[in-house]
Amino acid sequence: MSDQSDEARVVLVTGAAHGIGRCCTLSLLNRGWRVAGLDIARDAGEHTAAGVRVDERFVFIHADVRDEAAVAAATAEVVDRFGRIDGVINNAAIASPGPTPFEQLDLEGWRAVIDTNLTGVFLVSKHAAAALRHSGGAIVNIASTRALQSEPNTEAYSASKGGVLALTHAMAMSLGPEVRVNAISPGWIDVSAWRGESGGDSQTDLTAGGELTGEGEHLREIDHRQHPAGRVGRPEDIASTAAWLLSGEAGFVTGANFVVDGGMTRKMIYEE
Repeated sequence: MSDQSDEARVVLVTGAAHGIGRCCTLSLLNRGWRVAGLDIARDAGEHTAAGVRVDERFVFIHADVRDEAAVAAATAEVVDRFGRIDGVINNAAIASPGPTPFEQLDLEGWRAVIDTNLTGVFLVSKHAAAALRHSGGAIVNIASTRALQSEPNTEAYSASKGGVLALTHAMAMSLGPEVRVNAISPGWIDVSAWRGESGGDSQTDLTAGGELTGEGEHLREIDHRQHPAGRVGRPEDIASTAAWLLSGEAGFVTGANFVVDGGMTRKMIYEE
């Protein structure tokens, strides 16, 4: 991202209504940036918008990242509203149908995950690319540690996030040097404090690392203790990493994947 004041920077965040996306949205606003939050969940997105006290620096856009016409219109709306796009956080994703026995995973379920989690990243990046080239901007794709390791019956989600990592370094080569492209692979992130109001289906990536602690669930001491960092992750951990990657401080960083998982993927585990 080119050097300019925080007040001038404009970031498009997808999956902005809940969880990591909502945290990224509010974190960037708190830093003084201007933000367009996109989500398919209209009510939840409008709830987020209602809680924002800087209306002139935030706009909520109701759109489906699988719909190219809607994505093209959304990116045009951001440019029309703010005059530029300096950054994109591609966070929108779904985990549904969730863990499904491999032989029972139907093509419709497979396509729903791939179209949202992978094709959505491609479409948003494609239609934001011209504005990002003009501003010397940056893209941050939210992948997952599931791109690197898996549990049984997670083929669609793992494949989609593995594709995001490959797409990240491919776009870094195609869009550089004007645009930097990086990925973050979250581990276990507790999003219970970052739920938006319910409002239909969402493309918010609540299960970035395949583990989720939500409303009504309680973290145990062992959940924290098993992490080499000593605790389960928080959406703020991802938001601060994304903000750095979007900033000029990361100007020599592109095509990379940052694993933010408290060290879990480096932990050697054997059954005794």
